[in-house]
Amino acid sequence: MESMLNKLKSTVTKVTADVTSAVMGNPVTREFDVGRHIASGGNGLAWKIFNGTKKSTKQEVAVFVFDKKLIDKYQKFEKDQIIDSLKRGVQQLTRLRHPRLLTVQHPLEESRDCLAFCTEPVFASLANVLGNWENLPSSISPDIKDYKLYDVETKYGLLQVSEGLSFLHSSVKMVHGNVTPENIILNKSGAWKIMGFDFCVSSSNPSEQEPKFPCKEWDPNLPSLCLPNPEYLAPEYILSVSCETASDMYSLGTVMYAVFNKGKPIFEVNKQDIYKSFSRQLDQLSRLGSSSLTSIPEEVRDHVKLLLNVTPTVRPDADQMTKIPFFDDVGAVTLQYFDTLFQRDNLQKSQFFKGLPKVLPKLPKRVIVQRILPALTSEFVNPDMVPFVLPNVLLIAEECTKEEYVKLILPELGPVFKQQEPIQASNMILLIFLQKMDLLLTKTPPDEIKNSVLPMVYRALEAPSIQIQELCLNIIPTFANLIDYPSMKNALIPRIKNACLQTSSLAVRVNSLVCLGKILEYLDKWFVLDDILPFLQQIPSKEPAVLMGILGIYKCTFTHKKLGITKEQLAGKVLPHLIPLSIENNLNLNQFSSFIAVIKEMLSRLESEHRTKLEQLHMMQEQQRSLDIGNQMNASEETSITHAGSQQIDKVFNNIGADLLTGGESENKEDGLQNKQKRASLTLEEKQKLAKEQEQAQKLKSQQPLKPQVHTPMAPIKQTKDLTDTLMDNMTSLTSLSVSTPKLSASSTFTSVPSTGLNMMFSTPIDNTKRNLTNGLKANMGFQTSGVSMPVSPNQNFFSGTSTAGVSTLTLGAPPTLSNYSSLSGPPAAVKQVQQRPADMSALNNLFGPQKPKVSMNQLSQQKPNQWLNQFVPPQGSPGLGSAAMGTQVNVMGQAAFGMQGNPFFNPQNFAQPPTTMTSSSSASNDLKDLFG
Repeated sequence: MESMLNKLKSTVTKVTADVTSAVMGNPVTREFDVGRHIASGGNGLAWKIFNGTKKSTKQEVAVFVFDKKLIDKYQKFEKDQIIDSLKRGVQQLTRLRHPRLLTVQHPLEESRDCLAFCTEPVFASLANVLGNWENLPSSISPDIKDYKLYDVETKYGLLQVSEGLSFLHSSVKMVHGNVTPENIILNKSGAWKIMGFDFCVSSSNPSEQEPKFPCKEWDPNLPSLCLPNPEYLAPEYILSVSCETASDMYSLGTVMYAVFNKGKPIFEVNKQDIYKSFSRQLDQLSRLGSSSLTSIPEEVRDHVKLLLNVTPTVRPDADQMTKIPFFDDVGAVTLQYFDTLFQRDNLQKSQFFKGLPKVLPKLPKRVIVQRILPALTSEFVNPDMVPFVLPNVLLIAEECTKEEYVKLILPELGPVFKQQEPIQASNMILLIFLQKMDLLLTKTPPDEIKNSVLPMVYRALEAPSIQIQELCLNIIPTFANLIDYPSMKNALIPRIKNACLQTSSLAVRVNSLVCLGKILEYLDKWFVLDDILPFLQQIPSKEPAVLMGILGIYKCTFTHKKLGITKEQLAGKVLPHLIPLSIENNLNLNQFSSFIAVIKEMLSRLESEHRTKLEQLHMMQEQQRSLDIGNQMNASEETSITHAGSQQIDKVFNNIGADLLTGGESENKEDGLQNKQKRASLTLEEKQKLAKEQEQAQKLKSQQPLKPQVHTPMAPIKQTKDLTDTLMDNMTSLTSLSVSTPKLSASSTFTSVPSTGLNMMFSTPIDNTKRNLTNGLKANMGFQTSGVSMPVSPNQNFFSGTSTAGVSTLTLGAPPTLSNYSSLSGPPAAVKQVQQRPADMSALNNLFGPQKPKVSMNQLSQQKPNQWLNQFVPPQGSPGLGSAAMGTQVNVMGQAAFGMQGNPFFNPQNFAQPPTTMTSSSSASNDLKDLFG
């Protein structure tokens, strides 16, 4: 890598040194910057050609430099002869002005080290192109090394040389004297130009007489740079020391031969014995046959043979050569016409430019870019010709690369984009640009598109010409994908909408809707919903074409995968707009059917989406509800012992029927509220709300459950207190109650009660740590099944557990028919009391503590039995509560083991005379004491 860098550095340094040494001190460097050594030309290729620019105008030029070091080997007088010859040639070229002669931009300047002058930009000499690379840099440019002449270039180049010689011979009365490939220069555009007038001979006769050209005798002792190239010199110049215009035509024939023979001349001359060589050459020319000219195209072979004729008078003159059929090539004629374009009027130019698109495909790209394109762009200064020139320029642009387009064409199109006068030409320019819009947007850089191309499109949409508006609207969809989104959204779409609303042309309005429909896919969903669809409702026309255009936009938006219309938009805006349009009287049957089909499709999707949303929302609510119920049950299980709630007991006694109704009603209201919130597909706000609810439920679920305070059951005070007398006194007015097993109806939700005597003594131990609770009830709390008889006390609590809300409905059965019992049977001695741990009645104490009946025992004893019962029992025939089975769980609103209203045990008919005695165990005494204090 380092070696490559060093090599590159040395090469650059060497080239810079060569250029510096070549022109150092020359006055040309005051006005021109000298660049790279690109070619060589002139007699003996003695002139080095550099590219350069003028400092003041930055105009590109070619700098010809003759380095005097080349002639250091000569004597001083020889050097002077060479310098004089070179100066003479440049001075003569500077005085002559013709399109076929090399144009001098700055005259010859001499310094101590070199001669220099400047010309129009140059590519190379014909000798360089044909393979003669003498006096070129060591690293030959690939442009020259790989250059191949096309047929059209060769034909037109030779035609140009012929035209240049015709100008010299006819107008200037001059013989060039050294027409060679070294003295034919190809300029940057590819045109062939004549230079090297070192040995030109002007006529010595007055202009009105026959021209006579004096000729100098060949002097072999002179340096080669002081003599013309003998290989291209006519025989008479050497043999008879004469020259005339026909001598230049012989030289033209040898040049033509060399061009078609890879740069090799027809004869090689021995410069040491020039006369002998020319004598041999003269003999060969006299016997020249077609076999010697096989490399030359057949259509020009005879003319070349005439040019090489020994007799000068037989040779065609320059004017005759310009008219031979060989030069009647379409490409050559086209290039020739471009060179004379400045002589034509606008009508002739317009006719030529109209036919040019048929010719361009037949020409090589290099010829088009180098020769035709500059001539075309130069016509942009003529506004009337722009509509005729522009199609050809854009046709060339299609064949150019993006880099060539940006470099060669786009700078010339800038003023054309903005041209607005004359109006007719401006409209034609807009039409042409619109037809080639895809080309412009593909190859033009983004910045230039925003600054030049799109403003021209906007101007077309606002043009007064309906034709231009229609064409613009038809073309916009073809290049919509190449327009950046901000420009489309903020500039293009508003102008299309204005064109639709403000025009009086039905075609423009319909094309506007069609254009919008085609470019919908390049817009985002919300812009279409918020901007395009509301615009449709502003269109005043009701013509069928307009209505179908509106329907098309709705349908495209509705069916497009990226766009789509939300169900809210469908229900609130789209369908209310489409349905009235569908019944317009102007619509025919097919158009009406199209409207109805789209409306039905929209309704179907609306129904499907909303139903799906409601189903999803319902499922989520059910899941949420199950989570909430589970959490409530867990909390109820943990707190049922100590936090039953006194208000729930009030509901049991006072508003049990209202609770049933209210519970169901509240649940129905909740379901209704939730159902009211359902939608087909959840909106963002609904999803956020549900996510918050789920997050809250998850937090509640993850929290540690509330644990009740553990109360250590207090051992009952072992005090013997006989309550029998007190109870008997208070119950004297009551009859004895006989209890049998009731048969519940099929509608009851309770299990049957075994046929045993009612015993208020709790016989099953209660384990506070292992209770199985169902709906907040003590499922494993049972009653002693032995026949212990006990009168029913007015203040007796028949509930064995706390109630828990959670059951919303209850099916009640009719009170079963029970047999009457005269008394609670069973002698006290027959009861085998099992020693057990006293039941924890603290929960009941807590519940009944503040809510004990405010009627004293004495007051109760004064009441009648029915009056006392009516405090708890509903009237006969009213819905009652079913009883619970002994030793089974109860599921009635979280109430205790025995219901009250509707219970057969509280039927007055079932009460008998109270027994005179009642045997109670110590456990029962303690429990009663806990209950009544």
